[in-house]
Amino acid sequence: MRRAAFPAIVGILWALFLSCAAHAGSYEDFFRALERNHAVVVKSLLARGFDPNTVDPTGVPGLLVAIKNQSSDAAQVLLEHPAIRIEARNVHGESALMLAALDGNLPLCRALVERDADVNKPGWTPLHYAASRGHITVMDFLLSQYAYIDAASPNGTTPLMMAAQYGNQNAVELLLRAGADATLRNSVGLNALDFARMGGNEVSIRLLSKALGVAAPIPEPRGLFIF
Repeated sequence: MRRAAFPAIVGILWALFLSCAAHAGSYEDFFRALERNHAVVVKSLLARGFDPNTVDPTGVPGLLVAIKNQSSDAAQVLLEHPAIRIEARNVHGESALMLAALDGNLPLCRALVERDADVNKPGWTPLHYAASRGHITVMDFLLSQYAYIDAASPNGTTPLMMAAQYGNQNAVELLLRAGADATLRNSVGLNALDFARMGGNEVSIRLLSKALGVAAPIPEPRGLFIF
């Protein structure tokens, strides 16, 4: 190798090292900013070419990290980036819209749907998640966007079942009024009334008993049901 070429090679290697070091610092800054809702920092990094779809060490996309940490401003910056993958999922198969629905964040749900987020993804859906927390406004919005009211999870659990055990009477009333089928059963034979009984939700028990045309049973002690 000629002596004149050696400094050039060293220069290239040093530049690559600095680039990697800068990216490593940017990586840490990116996720720290997402966790702390520092939208200005996120916007600056994206302007410098940082990939908005970068995943954290556990494989969670940045958009989902922002939503999980209720960093709405940072999430909005990511949503405005043309390369953002709206349907990126975490290791549990959860989407950004599912987490926003679980959090009851209606403005973010609207923004995600405007970017073509999938309201009716297979399996667990955003409506399941909203119903489990009794987020009425989000549920109503999802239904207005043609969310399938009787969507079945991998084991056949419906949003009405989730509302009956984990949500509240308002969520149950909304779904029944919108046409949810209370007669459906999941893969182990449980219907929404069974879920309400396991949750010890007396008003929901009465509502579902009326929908099914049966006498309201005595509530069982509240317990955890693994679905």
